[in-house]
Amino acid sequence: MSTSRRFDRGHTDDLASFLTASPTPYHAVATAAERLEKAGFRRLAETDAWDGGVGGRYVLRGGAIIAWYVPEGAAPATPFRIVGAHTDSPNLRVKPVPDTGAAGWRQIAVEIYGGTLLNTWLDRDLGLAGRLALRDGSTRLVNADRPLLRVPQLAIHLDRQANEGLKLDRQRHMTPIWGLGEPREGDLVDFLAAEAGLDAADIAGWDLMVHSVEPPAYLGRDRELLAGPRMDNLLSVHAGTAALIAAAEAGDLPYVPVLAAFDHEENGSQSDTGADGPLLGNVLERSVLARGGGPEDRARAYAGTVCLSSDTGHAVHPNYPERHEPGHHPMPNGGPILKVNVNQRYATDGTGRAVFAAACERAGVPWQSFVSNNAVPCGTTIGPITAARHGIATVDIGVAILSMHSARELCGADDPFLLANALTAFLEG
Repeated sequence: MSTSRRFDRGHTDDLASFLTASPTPYHAVATAAERLEKAGFRRLAETDAWDGGVGGRYVLRGGAIIAWYVPEGAAPATPFRIVGAHTDSPNLRVKPVPDTGAAGWRQIAVEIYGGTLLNTWLDRDLGLAGRLALRDGSTRLVNADRPLLRVPQLAIHLDRQANEGLKLDRQRHMTPIWGLGEPREGDLVDFLAAEAGLDAADIAGWDLMVHSVEPPAYLGRDRELLAGPRMDNLLSVHAGTAALIAAAEAGDLPYVPVLAAFDHEENGSQSDTGADGPLLGNVLERSVLARGGGPEDRARAYAGTVCLSSDTGHAVHPNYPERHEPGHHPMPNGGPILKVNVNQRYATDGTGRAVFAAACERAGVPWQSFVSNNAVPCGTTIGPITAARHGIATVDIGVAILSMHSARELCGADDPFLLANALTAFLEG
């Protein structure tokens, strides 16, 4: 293998810490921003004028972060190299009127976010985290990372057919309990205010979600697997952050490397912080303008730009191999996967394959191909959206995992650092 790899199993240890520190998209971008700040990047306000000098910068908006590094000698028309990812994961999110209950139990009303595997949230110790909006216009992160809630499953004595096909009603069966007694309006807000050191009267709104409090853990006889929450897709956000910092430290770059981590991928990306919104295009264009460029320079920069849309994909499942394409069985620890779908559910084409293969070769990283079984519908990513919205060549890649969209997913313990090495080689060009 090449000696160009920069990350090893220590990267996977760090991923576990990143997952724990990032129970929500808002915490994920704050954690990424903290790492970028330590590497010398500085935050820009979208309402301020921007300069185009050498160095690292980033923009935060809600649960999204766009970060980039302007190398020495970068011209207005210098192309970008972009790592795209998303910060959100399927879960249970708190409703506007949260305090509810039944039959002597206090409960929290939740809404189902994204295509979550509902049964994986049953009988699991859950914490509560998110963003509080205050009356003065500011926001405050809150994270009660301890067992607070639980969605209890009905005992098999009361549902003898449970093992013949569990059916969960999203409205009636997924409401977590968090105590005994009659529900009281304002109970949850009072609790969160105390957690955040605020006056409850100052809280005007919230974006809150539950999370499993079980920490990530190595799994298997030889500890070659990693189990943990929100790997789809914080695994890629973590790898992309590390790769951008490594590329910035390399210095002499032919491209402007970028990390674009969006919110709301799991429900279609159509928001001001989603990939189908204007955020990435605005940031890239303002970067060109800040370096003295104009529309012609922007068009030239975009024409030479490539984006790797990094998201998790499916490892072959040993109990359901018939659900996978027979000739393509990605395995954990086999390296990142190139995701292909000719109907443009993924944006990869032959030229994109060549770009990705070259980056893996430079990094000394093995890679695999993924394509769906023709009889099984294919998921999608931010890749096709990025390609269509911005006219940027885009390649869909990722890490093969099991239990995608579960409250707790599984990957190979080597794959996170193999992905980070491949992304670094790509950003460095």
